[in-house]
Amino acid sequence: MQKSLTLVAALALAGGYSIAEAQVYSGSAVAVDGDTIRIGEERIRLVGIDAPEASQFCERGGVQWQCGADAIALLEALLERGRIECRQIGRDIYQRVLATCSVGRLDLAGEMVGSGLAIVIDESDTLLLDRQDAARGAGLGMWGGTFQNPADFRADKTTQLAVPAPAPAPVARRDATAQPSRTVYYRNCKEARAAGAAPIYRGQPGYRPEMDGDNDGIACEPYRGK
Repeated sequence: MQKSLTLVAALALAGGYSIAEAQVYSGSAVAVDGDTIRIGEERIRLVGIDAPEASQFCERGGVQWQCGADAIALLEALLERGRIECRQIGRDIYQRVLATCSVGRLDLAGEMVGSGLAIVIDESDTLLLDRQDAARGAGLGMWGGTFQNPADFRADKTTQLAVPAPAPAPVARRDATAQPSRTVYYRNCKEARAAGAAPIYRGQPGYRPEMDGDNDGIACEPYRGK
C-alpha cells in the first residue's frame, strides 16, 4: 500500500497535479472524449492513458479513419453498461478530477487501451502496458496502421490556431482486404444505429473491430446495462 501511495505521489509531481483527499464519484456518466467522462458537474480524466482527440484522424492501409470519434463512441458504449465508480487520486492543472474508473468489473482505462483506442502514458502501470502490448500485437484500433501521438496532435493544433484549418479529408472506403464490404462504412455505432443496421455481426457489411468493444463478433450490440 505504501508503495502505491509513493507511486501516486511521484506521478503527481511529474504530471503537474496535486494529490487530493480520496473521493469516490459514482452514478451515470457521459463521455466528454475518449479519456474523459463527466459525472454530474465534475469532469473526470482517466488516469494513465491518452486517447486521440475528437477531431483526430488515424491511418490504416492508406485510408484515413476517425479514431477520435471511434474512441468516444467506445467509451460511451462502456458507460451504458451500468453504474460508474471513480476513485479520485488528485486533480490536474485544469482542475479535472484524476481517477481510476470502472463499470462493474471493467476498468475503463484498460478497456480503452485493450481496444487500441488509447495509449498508455503511465509507464509504471504494468497491467495497462500488457493490454497495450496485446492490442498492438493484434493490430487493434490505432495499432492497425499509423497515428500521431495525441499529445503531439494537441501541440500541433495549438501552433496552427492562427492558420485557417483545411476542411477534413473525406473518409474513403476501405478495400476488400480490410473490410468485408466496399460500399458500407459507418463512422461509429451512433451512425450504424441511425441507419437501422445495428447490431452488425462479424462478416456483415459495415462491421469494424473498433465498433466491437468486447470483441465478441457483434458490433453496436444492444447495451447491457444493469
